[in-house]
Amino acid sequence: MERALNVVELTDSRREFRNTDREPLLVVVLGPTASGKTALALAIARRFQGEIVNCDSVAIYREFDVGTAKPTAAERAEIPHHLLDCVDPLADVSAGEYARQARLILREIASRKSASRKKASPTEVSPRNASPTEDLPKNASRQSEPRSNLPIVSGGTGLYLRALLDGLFAGPQRSEELRHRLRARASQHGAEYLHSILRRLDAAAADRIHANDIPKVIRAVEVCLASRRTAAQPSPPTSSRTSPRSLPRNMTELWQQGREPLQGFRVLRLGLNPERETLYARINQRAAKMFDEERHDGGLIAETERLLAKHGDQARPLTSLGYKHALQFLRGGLDRESALAAAQQAHRNYAKRQMTWFRREPDVHWLTGFGDDAEIQAKALAIIESEM
Repeated sequence: MERALNVVELTDSRREFRNTDREPLLVVVLGPTASGKTALALAIARRFQGEIVNCDSVAIYREFDVGTAKPTAAERAEIPHHLLDCVDPLADVSAGEYARQARLILREIASRKSASRKKASPTEVSPRNASPTEDLPKNASRQSEPRSNLPIVSGGTGLYLRALLDGLFAGPQRSEELRHRLRARASQHGAEYLHSILRRLDAAAADRIHANDIPKVIRAVEVCLASRRTAAQPSPPTSSRTSPRSLPRNMTELWQQGREPLQGFRVLRLGLNPERETLYARINQRAAKMFDEERHDGGLIAETERLLAKHGDQARPLTSLGYKHALQFLRGGLDRESALAAAQQAHRNYAKRQMTWFRREPDVHWLTGFGDDAEIQAKALAIIESEM
């Protein structure tokens, strides 16, 4: 009996060593728009002392609230959120810049230890203003020792997520002159014309980037043209072994070379995959609520009008789904009913593209349902528990 007890104790001590020696866990909640990612991320954070890092390229901007379905003030006071409401509307946040900031935040979260949650301020969006970890009581027992806070990445911007987890290529410097010319082409001939240029240069990148996402299309064209110029330059004598053919000639080839994946974390991907027709119905309902002028905040059209008056049409998020349709209404291009219908259709199309993108993500634990469903949350919590 004593020998058996010793074996059990040795096994338990080895298991404890393995658990403490492993890299910290990083949970990623992904899925299409309106699938309940925020609700699931909050449930995970409540259970596992988590902090949420936003991965939505529009929710990162200040003042854009109605069309982004951000967590409520109460939710943000309860759970620390990062990279949310922290960027000026006139600024441009590239996927690379997002990844750099998010990686710093993830490491800070994983380094923090606390046994009890101190309520966060609603403005707590980055590690610079995060509340300090509370000290443990001096008589805390071994069972109540703190563990690292759990970083949770939640959002639907696939390019941001890929940049964070897989890294980005070392792309060429921006050319404002070229960008100005490309924007002028888009204004003159339309977004589809610019997208057709990208397709000729890099068909794979054109498949990944939607024609209406003009900033990303411009960057992709810029990278392709700069890469071709580099590849066409004669090699110096000291590097004669490297032929121009071996140099990347477009964005896709650059993506495949020299990326630096996220290190130091065990990544657990949880994907929400609700039934399509039910998801589309929820998307339609959410868009209708955004356009409801009886809301206390006046709805999406009123918010868009305020933002347009304050920042002009140079505010980056005004080109995003919902806001662009409200802008069309304000400028007389659509009536209210048509603007709502266009926004609903655009969000449904976006959800379809998101699922196509996320299905390429490796090792996703797919959950068939919405993130605010208690059964789905229980399944997700069980999966995470098994990895802790």
